[in-house]
Amino acid sequence: MMTQILRLFALAALTALSGCGYNTLQTTDEAIKSAWSEVLNQYQRRADLVPNLVETVKAFAAQEREVLTAVTEARSRVGSIQATPELVDNPEAFQRFQAAQGELSSALSRLLVVAENYPQLKSDANFRDLQAQLEGTENRIAVARNRYIKSVQDYNVTVRSFPTNLTAMAFGYKTKPNFTVENERAISTAPKVDFGTTKK
Repeated sequence: MMTQILRLFALAALTALSGCGYNTLQTTDEAIKSAWSEVLNQYQRRADLVPNLVETVKAFAAQEREVLTAVTEARSRVGSIQATPELVDNPEAFQRFQAAQGELSSALSRLLVVAENYPQLKSDANFRDLQAQLEGTENRIAVARNRYIKSVQDYNVTVRSFPTNLTAMAFGYKTKPNFTVENERAISTAPKVDFGTTKK
Protein backbone atom coordinates (compact mmCIF):
# COMPACT_ATOMS: atom_id res chain seq x y z
CA MET A 1 0.00 0.00 0.00
CA MET A 2 2.78 2.40 0.97
CA THR A 3 4.64 1.61 -2.25
CA GLN A 4 1.56 2.44 -4.32
CA ILE A 5 1.14 5.76 -2.50
CA LEU A 6 4.79 6.62 -3.15
CA ARG A 7 4.40 5.73 -6.82
CA LEU A 8 1.29 7.88 -7.11
CA PHE A 9 3.09 10.74 -5.35
CA ALA A 10 6.09 10.43 -7.72
CA LEU A 11 3.76 10.33 -10.74
CA ALA A 12 1.92 13.42 -9.51
CA ALA A 13 5.21 15.24 -8.93
CA LEU A 14 6.44 14.37 -12.44
CA THR A 15 3.14 15.51 -13.97
CA ALA A 16 3.32 18.78 -12.04
CA LEU A 17 6.92 19.41 -13.12
CA SER A 18 6.19 18.67 -16.78
CA GLY A 19 3.29 21.11 -16.74
CA CYS A 20 5.12 23.88 -14.88
CA GLY A 21 7.66 24.61 -17.60
CA TYR A 22 10.74 23.20 -15.87
CA ASN A 23 11.70 21.16 -18.93
CA THR A 24 11.16 24.17 -21.18
CA LEU A 25 13.48 26.21 -18.97
CA GLN A 26 16.11 23.49 -19.26
CA THR A 27 15.76 23.27 -23.03
CA THR A 28 15.90 27.02 -23.63
CA ASP A 29 18.80 27.44 -21.20
CA GLU A 30 20.79 24.79 -23.08
CA ALA A 31 19.94 26.48 -26.39
CA ILE A 32 21.46 29.71 -25.05
CA LYS A 33 24.64 27.91 -23.98
CA SER A 34 24.98 26.36 -27.42
CA ALA A 35 24.33 29.65 -29.22
CA TRP A 36 26.76 31.48 -26.91
CA SER A 37 29.50 28.94 -27.63
CA GLU A 38 29.14 29.66 -31.34
CA VAL A 39 29.32 33.43 -30.72
CA LEU A 40 32.56 32.95 -28.79
CA ASN A 41 33.90 30.64 -31.48
CA GLN A 42 33.40 33.26 -34.18
CA TYR A 43 34.79 36.11 -32.06
CA GLN A 44 37.87 33.97 -31.37
CA ARG A 45 38.26 33.34 -35.09
CA ARG A 46 38.27 37.10 -35.65
CA ALA A 47 40.77 37.71 -32.85
CA ASP A 48 43.07 35.08 -34.37
CA LEU A 49 43.06 36.94 -37.70
CA VAL A 50 44.05 40.29 -36.19
CA PRO A 51 47.82 39.73 -35.65
CA ASN A 52 48.36 38.60 -39.27
CA LEU A 53 46.25 41.48 -40.55
CA VAL A 54 48.20 44.02 -38.47
CA GLU A 55 51.55 42.62 -39.61
CA THR A 56 50.52 42.69 -43.26
CA VAL A 57 49.34 46.31 -43.05
CA LYS A 58 52.48 47.24 -41.12
CA ALA A 59 54.63 45.94 -43.97
CA PHE A 60 53.06 48.47 -46.34
CA ALA A 61 51.96 51.25 -43.98
CA ALA A 62 54.19 51.23 -40.93
CA GLN A 63 53.56 54.97 -40.43
CA GLU A 64 49.92 54.22 -39.55
CA ARG A 65 51.15 53.46 -36.06
CA GLU A 66 48.13 54.95 -34.27
CA VAL A 67 45.61 52.78 -36.13
CA LEU A 68 47.76 49.64 -35.83
CA THR A 69 48.21 50.25 -32.10
CA ALA A 70 44.46 50.79 -31.61
CA VAL A 71 43.69 47.43 -33.24
CA THR A 72 46.34 45.62 -31.19
CA GLU A 73 45.16 47.18 -27.92
CA ALA A 74 41.50 46.47 -28.69
CA ARG A 75 42.35 42.82 -29.38
CA SER A 76 44.27 42.70 -26.10
CA ARG A 77 41.25 44.02 -24.18
CA VAL A 78 39.04 41.40 -25.81
CA GLY A 79 41.51 38.69 -24.80
CA SER A 80 41.64 39.90 -21.19
CA ILE A 81 37.94 39.14 -20.63
CA GLN A 82 37.23 35.60 -19.47
CA ALA A 83 34.55 34.61 -21.98
CA THR A 84 33.02 31.69 -20.12
CA PRO A 85 29.49 30.25 -20.42
CA GLU A 86 28.73 31.92 -17.06
CA LEU A 87 29.19 35.33 -18.71
CA VAL A 88 25.60 35.18 -19.97
CA ASP A 89 24.38 35.10 -16.36
CA ASN A 90 26.21 38.31 -15.42
CA PRO A 91 24.78 41.44 -17.12
CA GLU A 92 27.72 43.65 -16.08
CA ALA A 93 30.36 41.22 -17.36
CA PHE A 94 28.31 40.67 -20.53
CA GLN A 95 28.24 44.45 -21.07
CA ARG A 96 32.03 44.67 -20.68
CA PHE A 97 32.46 41.82 -23.18
CA GLN A 98 30.15 43.50 -25.68
CA ALA A 99 31.93 46.87 -25.25
CA ALA A 100 35.35 45.27 -25.83
CA GLN A 101 34.13 43.51 -28.97
CA GLY A 102 32.64 46.80 -30.18
CA GLU A 103 35.99 48.54 -29.71
CA LEU A 104 37.72 45.85 -31.77
CA SER A 105 35.09 46.12 -34.52
CA SER A 106 35.59 49.89 -34.64
CA ALA A 107 39.39 49.60 -34.71
CA LEU A 108 39.27 47.03 -37.52
CA SER A 109 36.94 49.28 -39.52
CA ARG A 110 39.44 52.14 -39.23
CA LEU A 111 42.27 49.82 -40.26
CA LEU A 112 40.43 48.72 -43.40
CA VAL A 113 39.62 52.35 -44.29
CA VAL A 114 43.31 53.23 -43.95
CA ALA A 115 44.21 50.29 -46.19
CA GLU A 116 42.16 51.90 -48.97
CA ASN A 117 44.84 54.62 -49.22
CA TYR A 118 47.59 52.10 -50.06
CA PRO A 119 47.14 50.62 -53.56
CA GLN A 120 50.06 48.20 -53.10
CA LEU A 121 48.53 46.90 -49.87
CA LYS A 122 45.12 46.48 -51.47
CA SER A 123 46.65 44.47 -54.31
CA ASP A 124 48.69 42.23 -51.98
CA ALA A 125 47.37 38.66 -52.15
CA ASN A 126 47.97 38.03 -48.44
CA PHE A 127 46.03 41.16 -47.47
CA ARG A 128 43.17 40.33 -49.81
CA ASP A 129 42.98 36.82 -48.34
CA LEU A 130 42.97 38.15 -44.77
CA GLN A 131 40.36 40.77 -45.64
CA ALA A 132 38.13 38.09 -47.21
CA GLN A 133 38.54 35.90 -44.12
CA LEU A 134 37.70 38.84 -41.87
CA GLU A 135 34.61 39.71 -43.90
CA GLY A 136 33.49 36.08 -43.79
CA THR A 137 34.06 35.97 -40.05
CA GLU A 138 32.06 39.17 -39.53
CA ASN A 139 29.17 37.53 -41.39
CA ARG A 140 29.47 34.43 -39.20
CA ILE A 141 29.51 36.64 -36.09
CA ALA A 142 26.30 38.32 -37.26
CA VAL A 143 24.61 34.94 -37.80
CA ALA A 144 25.83 33.59 -34.44
CA ARG A 145 24.68 36.72 -32.62
CA ASN A 146 21.25 36.49 -34.27
CA ARG A 147 20.88 32.89 -33.11
CA TYR A 148 21.94 33.87 -29.60
CA ILE A 149 19.48 36.80 -29.58
CA LYS A 150 16.64 34.46 -30.61
CA SER A 151 17.64 31.87 -27.98
CA VAL A 152 17.72 34.50 -25.23
CA GLN A 153 14.38 35.88 -26.38
CA ASP A 154 12.75 32.42 -26.16
CA TYR A 155 14.31 31.79 -22.74
CA ASN A 156 13.41 35.22 -21.31
CA VAL A 157 9.81 34.90 -22.50
CA THR A 158 9.62 31.53 -20.73
CA VAL A 159 11.12 32.93 -17.52
CA ARG A 160 8.71 35.87 -17.48
CA SER A 161 5.51 34.08 -18.57
CA PHE A 162 2.93 32.57 -16.21
CA PRO A 163 3.02 29.85 -14.91
CA THR A 164 6.63 29.11 -15.82
CA ASN A 165 7.72 32.30 -14.04
CA LEU A 166 6.76 30.59 -10.76
CA THR A 167 8.98 27.63 -11.62
CA ALA A 168 11.77 30.00 -12.66
CA MET A 169 11.57 31.78 -9.31
CA ALA A 170 11.49 28.49 -7.41
CA PHE A 171 14.62 27.20 -9.16
CA GLY A 172 16.47 30.52 -9.40
CA TYR A 173 16.22 31.08 -13.16
CA LYS A 174 16.54 34.75 -14.17
CA THR A 175 16.40 36.61 -17.45
CA LYS A 176 19.68 36.77 -19.35
CA PRO A 177 21.29 39.79 -21.01
CA ASN A 178 21.13 40.20 -24.75
CA PHE A 179 23.16 42.05 -27.36
CA THR A 180 22.23 45.69 -27.78
CA VAL A 181 23.34 48.59 -29.93
CA GLU A 182 24.81 51.16 -27.56
CA ASN A 183 25.03 53.97 -30.08
CA GLU A 184 22.67 53.44 -33.01
CA ARG A 185 23.80 56.62 -34.74
CA ALA A 186 27.47 55.59 -34.60
CA ILE A 187 26.78 52.17 -36.07
CA SER A 188 25.35 53.71 -39.26
CA THR A 189 28.20 56.23 -39.65
CA ALA A 190 31.36 55.27 -41.48
CA PRO A 191 34.55 55.82 -39.46
CA LYS A 192 36.37 59.05 -40.31
CA VAL A 193 40.03 58.84 -41.18
CA ASP A 194 42.18 61.88 -41.90
CA PHE A 195 44.59 61.17 -44.72
CA GLY A 196 46.05 64.70 -44.58
CA THR A 197 49.22 63.56 -42.80
CA THR A 198 49.49 60.13 -44.42
CA LYS A 199 52.78 59.42 -46.14
CA LYS A 200 52.89 57.42 -49.34
